[in-house]
Amino acid sequence: MEQEQTLGAGQDNNETKKPVSLKNEAWEWVKALLIAGVLVFVIRMFLFAPFIVDGPSMEPNFRTSERLIVNKILYQFRQPERGEVIVLHAPEGKDYIKRVIGLPGETVRVEGDKVYVNGSIIDEPWIAEAVNQAKQSGGLYNTSRGFPETKVPDSSVFVLGDNRSVSKDSRYEDPGFIPLNKIVGRADVLFWPIGEIGFVKHY
Repeated sequence: MEQEQTLGAGQDNNETKKPVSLKNEAWEWVKALLIAGVLVFVIRMFLFAPFIVDGPSMEPNFRTSERLIVNKILYQFRQPERGEVIVLHAPEGKDYIKRVIGLPGETVRVEGDKVYVNGSIIDEPWIAEAVNQAKQSGGLYNTSRGFPETKVPDSSVFVLGDNRSVSKDSRYEDPGFIPLNKIVGRADVLFWPIGEIGFVKHY
């Protein structure tokens, strides 16, 4: 009788433990998903974010539908540097991708394919090939507007698109000079298309 009672007690305990075990396992999954969700939120909010190129303003270096990873934390530690590709908040609420040309306190001027910073023509390897091709054809790469010599305000940068003839950039009143607090971050990684995965060159 004792053995039967003992065996019966053992069976009752197993039946009790099984639902508890399943409940614990379900809770562990819920916790894991919550932690993953928080991590994704933190990473996207404060560290990195995806960006889709829309429009031809950065050709030939970046094309429509390419996807980039934007480093949002870098400029918390230092200011942007000339030649870096950044994503910024435009006045109409749409994010733009542009290249930093003029830094706070510098003077900038654009005349045709020549860009002057503090009175000197700067080297632009990111569009050198396109400029040379246009020159060989007897024309200008930048067939759009220039920009009179102007000082970049403190805590702002002057940006241009690589495809100068179609780019809406700091030469225009909208968006104009870009306050540092309107910069989302630096474009660091191209992850789509798959065949072109790599780090963005900032020269």
